[in-house]
Amino acid sequence: MNLSSTLKLNNGVDIPLLGLGVFRSEEGDETYNAVKYAIEAGYCHIDTAAVYGNEKSVGRAIKDSGIKRGDIFVTTKLWNEDMRRGRQYEAFEESLEKLGLDYVDLYLIHWPVKGEYVKSWKVLEQIYKEGRARAVGVSNFHIHHLDDIFAASDLVPAVNQVECHPELTQVELALYTQSKGIVFEPWSPLGAGQLLGNETLVSLAKKYNKTSAQLILKWGLQRGFINIPKSVHKERIIQNAQIFDFTVSDEDMAEIFKLNLNKRTGADPENFSF
Repeated sequence: MNLSSTLKLNNGVDIPLLGLGVFRSEEGDETYNAVKYAIEAGYCHIDTAAVYGNEKSVGRAIKDSGIKRGDIFVTTKLWNEDMRRGRQYEAFEESLEKLGLDYVDLYLIHWPVKGEYVKSWKVLEQIYKEGRARAVGVSNFHIHHLDDIFAASDLVPAVNQVECHPELTQVELALYTQSKGIVFEPWSPLGAGQLLGNETLVSLAKKYNKTSAQLILKWGLQRGFINIPKSVHKERIIQNAQIFDFTVSDEDMAEIFKLNLNKRTGADPENFSF
């Protein structure tokens, strides 16, 4: 297993196990350089979203890298306000234009906007059938949100991207998601950086001669997850990829699970106001 290793989605498309997230990376040099550093380090998976406002920089960095289109996996997401305004397809077109791409590898509904996410899923179905997204999925969906999709459509989401880290282990949701053939993909896998100094994690990581961040990311990989840690620092981006040369013991995996507090760093999908 290495940085180019993949997991097969439920439609046969391969998704790289580790990617670079660009949430809160500023449009312009900051995002451009982060993506450039990641590709130079061997990453082949970049995760962005319309609302991040940095799709242009992501696309420019991919183009300038010279990497073949088929060798890079790009995810972006449909924003809430575009769903409310009934402009799902237009929003997708705008994302493609900003990215400078003919298709994306994965297109996600960003949040389960009440009264809109099932209708939006129908649009994603159409985008998928047209071949303009190699896979489609959802983000921030709880079990009942997924069940609404299952009831309305035969197309099962390929991915469910949700907040998950050692203080929000999401055991029930992860198991349910995976039981339906949907890949579970944590966002903020490092707890927005708040867990890096956690004494338990730092102590466990030392056993493997690793950082707490590397330990957390490996914990996610061993649960069968895709990880998309965010960083704009070259050294950190390289470090985050150095997780394929060790295995966390069952005992230490259990110790990490004990840190769960059901604590979120972001909004609750049951109650968000954006």
